Amino acid sequence: MEPLSIVVLLVMGTIAGAINAAVGSGSLLTLPVLMAIGIPPGVAVRTNTVGMFFSTLGSCVGYRREIVAEKQHMPRLLATATVGATVGAILLLVSPASALDVVVPVLIVLALLLVVFQKRITRALRTRKGRGGAPSADDAPSGAAPTESAGKPESAENPESATGAIDASSERSPLQSKGLLGSLGAASVYGGYFTAAQGVLYLGILGVFTGRTMGSVNGIKNLMSLGVNLAAAVVYVVAFFLIDAEIVWIGSAAIAAGSLLGGFFGAHLAKRMPEWMLRGVIVVVALAALIRQFV
Repeated sequence: MEPLSIVVLLVMGTIAGAINAAVGSGSLLTLPVLMAIGIPPGVAVRTNTVGMFFSTLGSCVGYRREIVAEKQHMPRLLATATVGATVGAILLLVSPASALDVVVPVLIVLALLLVVFQKRITRALRTRKGRGGAPSADDAPSGAAPTESAGKPESAENPESATGAIDASSERSPLQSKGLLGSLGAASVYGGYFTAAQGVLYLGILGVFTGRTMGSVNGIKNLMSLGVNLAAAVVYVVAFFLIDAEIVWIGSAAIAAGSLLGGFFGAHLAKRMPEWMLRGVIVVVALAALIRQFV
């Protein structure tokens, strides 16, 4: 690989890592570069997945406090992501590359619709289930202060903490619902298969099923992306040694170095972005991904 190509991958990996931490879909920057320098699509996906694993590692470090606040729900969510990603990675190894042209646009459109119409879909789901409950973070007044009872910690009164985490004692937690787990499992199959835009899918699904803001579920999204990328990377590395499934290691290393740095600093940037801006970035990235598929 030419030195200039390595430098370009390093720079694009840094930017992609920051985008992954905030939204997801950073691979839509690195994958085209890998293919532009002559790497076949299947090899490019494997090379990119191994490298972009480090972006999710960096973003999880940046979101470590938010992730710890959700630790009661993480084992189930991570198990779902790992199983789905493993299935998706194996599918990539055995399926024709042309299948990507059909699957990717459909799922990106679905993710875009989930993000744009999240509030309406959430209200419709709640109405259908006949569930009341407290208003979501989107509906809360911007200047509202949390209520406390004398002698009791805030967590005892509210099932949802200031970070948006839902108390594990709540049996009605949407993070434990079968619908959410099933949807995230399907998104994880896609994530293991292609990786790009999986974060947009996760944010759309989590927002719809929980009714929470994009920012408050970003830590969950980043940890699930870490599980997906790790599972897929392990499958590809094993396939490299067992069946000679090619990986361009120097390309993976360049992306890894840049994306680790970008993921860490991108996480801090994402936590300072207002909800409307984060949602707008998701829409722009998803539309760019669609255009990229058809150009």
